Amino acid sequence: MAPTDMPASDTTQDPERRTQFADLIRRRRAELNKGLNAFAEKAVDPVSGVRVTRGWIYRLETGEPVTPPVYEELRALAAACELPVETLQDAAGSQFHGVDPLVSGSSEAKAYVRKLDQLPADQRDRLLRLIDTLTPPPSQE
Repeated sequence: MAPTDMPASDTTQDPERRTQFADLIRRRRAELNKGLNAFAEKAVDPVSGVRVTRGWIYRLETGEPVTPPVYEELRALAAACELPVETLQDAAGSQFHGVDPLVSGSSEAKAYVRKLDQLPADQRDRLLRLIDTLTPPPSQE
């Protein structure tokens, strides 16, 4: 395997440092069995065409300093990860801004999320689709 198409791998991180977003990207790339080049090729925002580079993804995964992603870059990474952009927003908010999306949630909601994290990706996707059918669409104000 060429060094430009490295599989996702674990890296040791400082335990005090937040790595939720990097961990999500690394884990999802491994689940999809995508090398760095193949993953970066898919990291294109379907709306604006903004791309996330292989180098940025590599630096993120290896714990090097990176500029926090803007929304279009999050959408590009969501496309590559085959995940909802909201999932990436929560992880990026935690890692780059110290925002815990569940701080204001009820204890019941927090318990559901903890259980959700234990499900395989395909079951999480099916559950999200079910929830989407049960919740009203966001208002267009």
